[in-house]
Order: sequence, then C-alpha cells, then structure tokens
Amino acid sequence: MAYGSALTCLSDPTRRRVFERLRSGPKSVGALARGLPVSRPAVSQHLKALKQAGLVTDRAEGTRRIYYIDPHGLGELRRWLDGFWDEALQAFKAQLESGSAAPTQEHDP
Repeated sequence: MAYGSALTCLSDPTRRRVFERLRSGPKSVGALARGLPVSRPAVSQHLKALKQAGLVTDRAEGTRRIYYIDPHGLGELRRWLDGFWDEALQAFKAQLESGSAAPTQEHDP
C-alpha cells in the first residue's frame, strides 16, 4: 500500500465514514450501510476502494463478507504520518538548542 493511495481513498467523505465505522470492530456491508445516505452496493464499492488502498480487508462468514481494518495498511500510513511528528520534534529541539527559539510574549497582568 502506498500512503498516497490511502490518503486519496480517505479524502472521500462517505468512504471515510465507512472506514470510521470499522473502528469499533468488524462489520458486514449491511451493518456498515445502515444509517448512511448511500445504498448497500455503493458501500460495497467504497469498501472495494478501501481494500485496494490496503486499509481494510475481509473474510467470508457464511454468505456474507465481513470487513475490518487492515492493521498492516493502517500501520504503514501511521508510520508515514509519524515521520512528520518526528521531524517536527527534531526541528523544534534543534531550534531550542541553537538558542534561536522565538521569544515568548509577556502579557500584562
């Protein structure tokens, strides 16, 4: 999975809502579609895109497909995002150590 395809996939609001519904655990298409303003076939198409992006996977359970968040794909996206945090902290530390931190403004009581 490339993080770019995951971000593109999650840029769609409906797809993001479907993905967020999986946070509480595995669900069928019908359970995911309940309460959404789109049809079950549309939810299936969103799940297909999420699966292609590596964010969800599924398993057969009788005649139904059960979808759940793929920890490997989510982990790759998280590592990419964590890189920004790590770089920001390193830059902040370097700025503090060099003594060039922006001065704080004092407020009159």
